[in-house]
Amino acid sequence: MSVKTPVFDFISEYLSKNPTRFHMPGHKGCDVGLGIENRDITEIKGADYLYDADGIIGESESICSSLFETAKTLYSTEGSSLSIKTMITLCVMNRKDKSKRGTIIAPRNCHKAFVNGCILADADVEWVFPSEKSRSITQSLFTPDEIRQGISRAENPCGVYITSPDYVGNISDVRAIKNICSEFDIPLIVDNAHGAYLRFLDNDLHPISLGADMCCDSAHKTLPVITGGGYLHISKSADGFFVKNAKTVMSMYASTSPSFLILQSLDLCNKTLSEDFSQKLSQTVIKTSQLCEEINKCLVEAHTFEPLKISVFPNNVGYTGNELADYLREKNIEPEYSDENVVVLMISPYNKEEDFVRCKEAFLQLLHKRISVRCEEISLDLPEKAMPMREAAFSDSETIALSQSEGRICGMTVTSCQPSIPVVVSGEVIDEKIIKILKRYSISQVNVLK
Repeated sequence: MSVKTPVFDFISEYLSKNPTRFHMPGHKGCDVGLGIENRDITEIKGADYLYDADGIIGESESICSSLFETAKTLYSTEGSSLSIKTMITLCVMNRKDKSKRGTIIAPRNCHKAFVNGCILADADVEWVFPSEKSRSITQSLFTPDEIRQGISRAENPCGVYITSPDYVGNISDVRAIKNICSEFDIPLIVDNAHGAYLRFLDNDLHPISLGADMCCDSAHKTLPVITGGGYLHISKSADGFFVKNAKTVMSMYASTSPSFLILQSLDLCNKTLSEDFSQKLSQTVIKTSQLCEEINKCLVEAHTFEPLKISVFPNNVGYTGNELADYLREKNIEPEYSDENVVVLMISPYNKEEDFVRCKEAFLQLLHKRISVRCEEISLDLPEKAMPMREAAFSDSETIALSQSEGRICGMTVTSCQPSIPVVVSGEVIDEKIIKILKRYSISQVNVLK
């Protein structure tokens, strides 16, 4: 099945007329170095308006919605961050008891966009800290029952928020968590930034297909889309309030100048997804699994927790994750992420055969050290809360050395960058354990209240 590309086609027709551009942007379509300026336009007549889309953008979004089988899919030209803030705000607006702040239940391996969204929407958070330790701050090996306990503890719960897949590739039991949410009559929202492709696997693992009410996809992370392109998906079974109000809420947080380069990229991606993408994806999943097996044959621990991601734990052969990442860079291989314990390799159907060969050869040439590296597992407990996140985030603050921060109240949320996972959030007290973890992620300064 081939689909239309209304946004791309409109701009192609516009260019064919060789118009005089008395409109933004300032480059006027001239090549000033990038080579793509001619396709970069603004919201001229006929181009539609992203946050009031009833023309070509609306048509393209509808095509995308049919591909993902949603009640509504909305485009974001500001990645998943915009969609995360939108989902949180919609849940808060739709909370049962309007006289109290809404509470979102969330494991701590969330992106900082979640914390920022809660601050902006004035939401409380009931954090879930799993009993099982993990080897990276990006992981959170929570169980559905731990989510249930979090809901039970929360005052005026208005939603559950999970990150799945996480940065290392762990995929949560979305169906089980959705069943628990249904018992409490609250929505499940998912940060699926790393998993847009999951919809097109032979075994569909996309959160919407598994029961989530809303989720965000960073299309640019795993699909052939320019950086910044994303989706906000709303399920057919979700509360109609979300479909009715999503565009309005998105526009509260979004730029009024969306990138038409990104919109064209999202539009063209629909055509790709409707054609042979699933077939290419199946072949790439097999190649990824085979590469993971080859790495394990080199006695280096590697896993495909999700189909297109290889997580390598090299401590057993004497390397930290960061050391292995540096070694791979020497071999002209740039990984997605590394920390003391893990190196993450993200793969897509657009990786070439030589990419897999080069990676295999790099591990074959890796010299094992005699002594393994011992890196502690991450064990983060709920820090002492001194004040609400929103109050702390908007209070007078200062930046100080991490070594001087014990006992101080966190101002703006402190994250490891990348992947922007919060170790301590606004309003929490920085303690010795937090300092130790921050040092591990090379954070040397923190923002604290005066």
